[in-house]
Amino acid sequence: MSEISAAHEIPAVGAPAPDFALPDQHGRTVRLADFRGRKNVVLLFYPFAFTGVCTGELCALRDELPAFQNADVQLLAVSCDSMHSLRAFADQEGLDYPLLSDFWPHGTASRAYGVFAEDKGCALRGTFVIDKEGTVRWTVVNGLPDARDLHDYAKALESL
Repeated sequence: MSEISAAHEIPAVGAPAPDFALPDQHGRTVRLADFRGRKNVVLLFYPFAFTGVCTGELCALRDELPAFQNADVQLLAVSCDSMHSLRAFADQEGLDYPLLSDFWPHGTASRAYGVFAEDKGCALRGTFVIDKEGTVRWTVVNGLPDARDLHDYAKALESL
């Protein structure tokens, strides 16, 4: 049985990025559509806050944040954790970018992007680079234990 839900496909490069509205770690609603026409988006799904690989990935992004969050690019990190867990995680790790909660309805955004692991109840490590028009321009999906190389999506951003 695949980790990825068969009910939803991963958006193809060139396809419109599915819109969503999710609360961040401060309870503010963040909509993908809010960035259309203004910023490219790096949309990063990860399994769980406070776990080793996820903490490593998100702290690496924190350490390289100007490349992923600036006047031209917005970083959005999504997990199925509650907003309150994400707030504690962000505070503990000094993460100063939006951590979005796909907690309820559980995994709705993760399913829309084809990265929800039904058998685990969490998102896989899916990364989507979305241009200012709302089109998926690059994507990679890794399994739960497999960390991503942030330099891969930095290169994808440079090509926009």
